[in-house]
Amino acid sequence: MRLLSLLFALCVLVSCGDAAVASSNSTATSGNAAQSAPQEVDLSNAEAPNIRIILENTPIKGALLVGQFMDQQFRVDSASVEGNTMVFQRDDPYNPGHYLVYLPTGNGIQIMISDDQTFTMSGDMSNLAATAKIEGQDDTKLLYEAMAYEQSLQSEFQALSNRRSGLRAGTPEYDAAAADRRALVAKRQAKLEEIFAKAPNSLFTTFKRAGQNPNLKDLRLPNGDPDEVAQVADFRYHFWDGVDFSDARLLRTPVIKTKLNRYIKELTPQNADSIIVAADRLLAKTGYQGKFFEFFANWITLQYEPGKSTVMDAEAIHVNMIQKYFTKERATWSDSMTVYGLQQRASTMAQSLIGLPAPDITVPGLDGQGKRLYDLKKPYIAVFMFNPECEHCIEQAPKLTALYPSLRNELDIYAIALDTEPEKWKNFVKAYNFTPFTNVFDPTNRSIFKTFYVDNTPELYLIDADRKIVAKNLKVSQLAEAIQMDKVK
Repeated sequence: MRLLSLLFALCVLVSCGDAAVASSNSTATSGNAAQSAPQEVDLSNAEAPNIRIILENTPIKGALLVGQFMDQQFRVDSASVEGNTMVFQRDDPYNPGHYLVYLPTGNGIQIMISDDQTFTMSGDMSNLAATAKIEGQDDTKLLYEAMAYEQSLQSEFQALSNRRSGLRAGTPEYDAAAADRRALVAKRQAKLEEIFAKAPNSLFTTFKRAGQNPNLKDLRLPNGDPDEVAQVADFRYHFWDGVDFSDARLLRTPVIKTKLNRYIKELTPQNADSIIVAADRLLAKTGYQGKFFEFFANWITLQYEPGKSTVMDAEAIHVNMIQKYFTKERATWSDSMTVYGLQQRASTMAQSLIGLPAPDITVPGLDGQGKRLYDLKKPYIAVFMFNPECEHCIEQAPKLTALYPSLRNELDIYAIALDTEPEKWKNFVKAYNFTPFTNVFDPTNRSIFKTFYVDNTPELYLIDADRKIVAKNLKVSQLAEAIQMDKVK
């Protein structure tokens, strides 16, 4: 039921409703995925702007014009104000897109800016969607016509939601409510198509179509119950059908970032395999070039940055993104040295992904003799990598010592010290009673170079009886559960 509830919620969302301006946040850059500056579109046919907005019964003390590019919002201009009238005017045209006029009260006024940048808008701020009047430009006029109509349907959608609440999927009452909802969605779509027909090639129509969700199909299991898994999969597969990837103006609207986040984070199961499939399918739609490709490749890569993402084996996502898309042929926004560094790091990560055979390393032990990982005999091996002076390592070490007696019949522990000195390593082993473990340290790092990937210490891998990596990035408290999960998979 949770999946169906999510899809019902997504289907009634308007692509962009009345809202205040969100805070201006730029994409986090870790040095691992390049972030480009905004690129200007063709403005040769665009007018010099003269946008006049008159708010009834609302004195104005100032206003900012806020634009968007990819996932960033930024100040574009400020208005001259007199009474309840504000004017945005300058010699150079604005980039076509969706903008918010931000007021000191925190309210936002939506406008569309196309090549036609001379128009007047008036209305009552208490219900702008219903009272807005626009003269001189079609895009903003159509935007508010659609907003007013969708606002008029909100009470009907809410009533249907309340009616369906608590009903079990597959019952006659639930099916009747679902049928009524589909009829209301069809009614809304018919009205939108009527609006689109007024300006089929306009920025508004491209923007609004991009924001629409696919129809939720009534897919059933053999026993007649709704097939939620198939419904979500079909919804996700068709999620981008309305987007014109040839129109870069959409990157200056909130619709692409909103859809991207929803597609990757909400509609895609948060495991590495599913995320990789979803990302590959989306990037294929861009033709592996242009600004959509650049945005999607950077955004997805940064969302699943190893060491920051909570997804198990985020390294697999990172490796897939880097090795496929951050190449010198495709990542044209980045310089060759950055691409080389990314590829080198991904190559190291690729050696120790979940499902792969664990690297068969041999590292000197306390007696100076090599200790081979694969010589350990118990069904499971935990590879614990630490630095004796690392705060989190010092926190996890006693927990590992305390846990081990309960797992010693099925688990060996191979403890690798990193970036330290022999005396500090030996003192750590003694202080935290690591003597039951296989303790190793190679001051040169040659024996573990490009084997197990470590971004932060401590790092904990779990290896099964077939000596394949079955879990990684574990906390000590998760180790016993990871073993049990592997037994029943």
